[in-house]
Formats: sequence, C-alpha cells, structure tokens
Amino acid sequence: MFEGFSPETIDFLWGIRMNNNRDWFLAHKKDYVNYLYEPMKDLGKDLFLPFSDTPGNLCKVSRIYRDARMHHPLPYKESLWICIRKDVDWWAENPCLYFEICPEGVSYGFVFWKPRTAVLEEMRRQWSANPKEFLDLIAEIEKSTGVCVTADLYKRPKETENKALAPYFAWRGNISCVIEEPVSPALFGPELGRRAGEFLKKLMPLYEYFSRFTV
Repeated sequence: MFEGFSPETIDFLWGIRMNNNRDWFLAHKKDYVNYLYEPMKDLGKDLFLPFSDTPGNLCKVSRIYRDARMHHPLPYKESLWICIRKDVDWWAENPCLYFEICPEGVSYGFVFWKPRTAVLEEMRRQWSANPKEFLDLIAEIEKSTGVCVTADLYKRPKETENKALAPYFAWRGNISCVIEEPVSPALFGPELGRRAGEFLKKLMPLYEYFSRFTV
C-alpha cells in the first residue's frame, strides 16, 4: 500500500538533475530505492487495481536508467512514472493513464501522445459517423473531472461539415486530460495516491474509448 512520497524524494530528484553521473547515483542509490522506486511501485499497485480485471491492461513502472541505444548524453532520467496501458510495443502510439513525479512536482491523468496518422484518420471517420457518442463523452469527462481534454493542433485543421466537431478535427497528438501539482506538503502522504486514483478512475471511459482505435 502506498504510504506517500517524502521531501527526500524531491531531494533525490533534484540531486539527479544536478549531478547526473554514475558516481553520484551509486552514492545515493539507497535514497533512490527507499524514497522513489519502492513508493512508486506501491503506488502503481494501488492505481492499477481498478484496471486489473480488464484483459490486456498492464502497469509499468519506468526505469531511471536511460536506454543506452538512444545515445543520450546523460545516463539517468530526471523523473519516474507509472503507465497503465495495453501490452503494446511502443506506449507513445497508444492511449495510457499515467502518474509521473519530477523535481517540480507530479502530474497524472490520460495521454495519447503520438497516435499514428491512420489512427487519427479512423478517429475522424468514427466521429463523423457517430458524433453524439464522442461529444457526449468529452462533455461528461470534463464535467466529472473539472479538467479540459486538450491536444496539440494542426496548423491547418482537417475539414468537417459538423461545426461541433471542428475543434477536434484539429487534433494531431498529445491528446490529454491531466492534473499537475507543484511540490507542496500535499504531495507527501497517502492522500496523493487517493487523489490520483480517483482521477484516473474517472478517466477510464476516455481511456477505453481511445483504446478502440489501437487494439
């Protein structure tokens, strides 16, 4: 059970940002395990519980070690995240629910970062064929969470005769509904896990809807 992060969690994250090298990390590896990795694993178990009965869903906790194949100049990531998604090759092309902590604070919610062009085209076809289902879903999500569903936009939006759909035909990626919390005493303790869990559960219909287009 998630008991919360601590000020030492944020201290470690700032430390790795300012000292992103192997010597510093090895000297502080116990801090990483005790204050960041183990609490994140506990949080992942709690957040995943409402989704565990749905076939195909899984929960991943990221590694702090960068993939050497990416040839990044720094060996460690400056954040850690949980990703609830389908069992796919690349998470970024698929909808997911997530929680991330970095030196500045936390963010959590829904993101569909880089949908493929064919997926975007199919989404627009489905929206045109059944606009009410999609528009009602967006309205309900925004009403229940108090958070807008946003996206990165094309410079030249795709055309549609349905004026209500026009804003969504401009979507090209980074479709998201996210809460961000800066570092404060509210980040420390189990209540953070409860807040994040309640928010993710409200986003389940959004996650399931967009998952239709990628499975």
